[in-house]
Order: sequence, then structure tokens, then C-alpha cells
Amino acid sequence: MSVLSNLVEAARFVGDMTWHTWWALVLGFTVAGAVQAFVSQSEMSDVLGESGLREIGLGTFFGFLSSSCSFGAVATTKSLFEKGASPAASLASFQFASTNLVVEIGLVMWILLGWQFVVADFVGGVVLILLLAATFQYLVPDGWWSDAREHVRSMDQGGHDHGDDDWAENNGWREKLLTSRGWRRTFRNAINEWSMLWTDIVAGFAIAGLIKAFVPSSFWQQLFTIAPEGTLAWVVLGCVIGVAVGVATFICSVANVPFALVLWQGGIPFGGVMAFIFADLIVPHIVNMYRKFYGARMAAVLFGSIFSLAALSGVLIHFAWAGLGLIPSQGQVGGTAPEGYTLVLNVVLTFVFAAQVYVTFFEDAAGEAVAHAS
Repeated sequence: MSVLSNLVEAARFVGDMTWHTWWALVLGFTVAGAVQAFVSQSEMSDVLGESGLREIGLGTFFGFLSSSCSFGAVATTKSLFEKGASPAASLASFQFASTNLVVEIGLVMWILLGWQFVVADFVGGVVLILLLAATFQYLVPDGWWSDAREHVRSMDQGGHDHGDDDWAENNGWREKLLTSRGWRRTFRNAINEWSMLWTDIVAGFAIAGLIKAFVPSSFWQQLFTIAPEGTLAWVVLGCVIGVAVGVATFICSVANVPFALVLWQGGIPFGGVMAFIFADLIVPHIVNMYRKFYGARMAAVLFGSIFSLAALSGVLIHFAWAGLGLIPSQGQVGGTAPEGYTLVLNVVLTFVFAAQVYVTFFEDAAGEAVAHAS
């Protein structure tokens, strides 16, 4: 295949990935904007400010409801953490659940890989959340989290309208949700999130497309013959390699599933598939987002914790499923992913994005023009 053909394939892959994740990006950034506009720091502290099982459960549930891609999930989590949510409830629970325990990834996984993978994704995801929460609570010094929170708040000093917090604090939910002021603030905050992260998103998609086009499938298949199949070493190495491949491919959330299918057909252990999918929150451009938000030290903590615990969760879920007899025959697959819902969501969320752009760039300009004229 010529270089030109590879580039065309890369462009086609990027276009396809953009098509499948566009609505999730817009939704994720809109949720981030809404959190900043509607939820005061004291309210967030009351709900997710502690690190107990209640807060971890609520963070996981809210993440499941938010249904975002990795980039959007990281942006929303930053808002929650900035508002006072604990690391266990936000960075361990909400962030992971909103990209790995959501309906769309489960549906695509069910059809492409089978129901065994869907249930493993949920159970393994809960295990990973609990392990991350324990790590953040007991192994990372409190002072490091305080520094990270100060870092993200100082970064946002000029980015958002900090009248949001006072307004959210002094008004009830009825007043906040039924007035245009709150939604205008939400839309402007969402566009601000885009302005900070769009270069990371574009670069991540482009690199993923190039890897997909220029690295042959046989390369991935050869990675999983290092140790004899069925041995402990094969499972452990497969899970570690799965995470490493997840980092190297730059692909996020739902777009991971088709690539996971390639790895499954290439001989990766069952647990390695799960470890690969769990690694979408530590691709290089997301780690760079962690650095921007929380500082270099906390970015290193998040990368190291998620990498090691994603691999460990993959190993645990592999042997649990093997013991229950739930691992399907190697390489066994399903049909094709459904497409209809993507069109509807993309159309709806494109209108939402257009409204955000209008409110941010044109409504203010029109208001200023009227003010000057008067």
C-alpha cells in the first residue's frame, strides 16, 4: 500500500472516529459547563466532598449518567474536583465511569465482542474504581491533592466567570434551571473548555489515525506470543501490553472497541482486552491535560496509578471469568456496531454546539454594539 493510500486510510479513520465521538464531546463539555454554572463549591462538597463508599457510589452513578468520551470526561471531572469533590469521588469514580461504564460503549461492545465483555467491563470497572479510590485516599499525600486543586483553580482564574459560584450559591435549583442566565453561563463555559483542549483532541485523533493506517495488524498479533498461551505469564504480560497498546494508540472510549476486536482476534488474553479498554484515560494527550489541570506531579501519579491498576484489574477479571467459565473461544466475535443513534445524537448536539458558539461569540458582540449605540 502506498503512502498516499495510507494517508487516505488515516483520514477516513479520523473522520469515522470524529463522527462517532462528536456528540459525546459536545455533551461532555456541556456537562462541564453546567457543573461550573449551576453547582456551587459548597453543594459539590456536600455531595462528593468525602471519600466514603457513598461518595464513590454517587460519583460512579453520576459518571454513568454523564455518558462522555474520554476528553469530555476529563474536562467534567476537572470541574467537579475544582468545585470541591474528593479525588476518590471525582478522579477515581466519576471520571472512569463516565467513559468506561456508559451505555454506548456497552452496546457496541455487546455486538462486537459479546455480553461476557460487557459484564466484565462493568465488574472490572467497579474493581478498578475501588482500587483507584483506595490508592488516592491512602497512598497519595493530602498535600499533593491540595496543590493540585490550587493549580486547577489558578489556571481557571481568567477562563470562567467566577460570578458563577456566588450565583449558584444564592439561588435554588428552580431559579437556576429555569432562567436563561444559567444556561448562557453553561454555554460560555463549554466553549471555554473547547478553547483549552481542542488542540489536544485534534492531535490525539490524528495520531490515532496514522497508527491505524501505518502499523499492520500482524504487529499487534505478534505481541501476544511472548509467553505460552494459558499461563499466568501470558495473562499478566497480555494485560500489561494491553494497557501499553491502549496508551500508544491514542484512541478513546467507544472508538477503542473496534480496535479491541482486532486485538482479541490477534490473540490477546480476555483480561488484556479489558485492560486495553481501561487505558483510554492515560493516552498521552489526556496525560498532558492532567498536567495542564493538576500539575506535572499529579499527572505522573494519575498515569502510574491508572496504568498499574488497569493491568491488575485485567488480570483479576480474567481469572474470575475463567473460573466462572465465561471466557468465550479466543477470537469469537459478534456482528457490527449500530449506526442509527449516532446520526440523531450528532444532529441534536450540533445544534447545541451552534447555540453555544452563538451565545459566546455573537450574543455578547450584539449586546456590546447595542450598548455603544445607545
